[in-house]
Amino acid sequence: MTGYGRGVVEAAGARATVDVRAVNHRFLDLKLRGTPLSPALEEGVAARVRAALDRGAVTVAVHVARAGAGGETLRIDTDAAVRAHGELAALAARLGTAPPDLALVLAQPGVVAEVAERGDDEPPVLAAVDAALVQLDAMRRAEGEALGAELSARVAELAVLRATLATVAGAVPPQLAKRMHERVRRLLDDTELDPGRLAQEIALLADRADVTEELVRLGSHLDQARALIASPDAVGRRLDFLVQEIGRELNTIGSKSATTEISAIIVEAKAVLEKVREQVQNVE
Repeated sequence: MTGYGRGVVEAAGARATVDVRAVNHRFLDLKLRGTPLSPALEEGVAARVRAALDRGAVTVAVHVARAGAGGETLRIDTDAAVRAHGELAALAARLGTAPPDLALVLAQPGVVAEVAERGDDEPPVLAAVDAALVQLDAMRRAEGEALGAELSARVAELAVLRATLATVAGAVPPQLAKRMHERVRRLLDDTELDPGRLAQEIALLADRADVTEELVRLGSHLDQARALIASPDAVGRRLDFLVQEIGRELNTIGSKSATTEISAIIVEAKAVLEKVREQVQNVE
């Protein structure tokens, strides 16, 4: 699920601005950018994000400005500057141009970084993260409501198709019996039939084509899916699993299909299920 939130908090002589962006991802992938923080503060930010989100590619951008002299200072990474100068000088020699000056070296990524001046207290980053996560959650909840409505409609479609399958499958045994009688009559012509043997063969065919168990499990999976969609908890991974199980039951019914009508319904159900699968990837 996607979302954005910003938190701005001023305290302890510092102003912390935190932007949190989240886009769809199967797992939780967290990236922290911006003003370098202490290891303890970084872990605190990560812990808050993990507590609030279960899935998503999440980027947390932190900017800290200190009140008073300078707010932020510049730090030059000498090693990075030496590497940049060496690479630029080698390129200049190869091209026959003038060697790089200091301004060009300092302009290279990673050579100069902004570092928040440390005060006696940690900046209010965690409070700003909390505020940003509140906004992010509100946006994701709005998206979740729309996704829930869409998924509910698709699951309702599958339930209708399941009911149709049950009706059609219930008419299969008589159809098989009629088909078998006609086939045997054509093959044997006027030869007397053994009713017992014929009934046995019909029973075997009907048993192989029976999908009662699959329909029961399919109905159970759809009931569970409806309950999960209505749940306020994080249900994305469980819905992922249910989609796989629903697909498994549809495949089994399709493999046992004794009529073209059942095959057509399975094809339609799989198309609906694929739409569910795509949306479930966006669910927290």
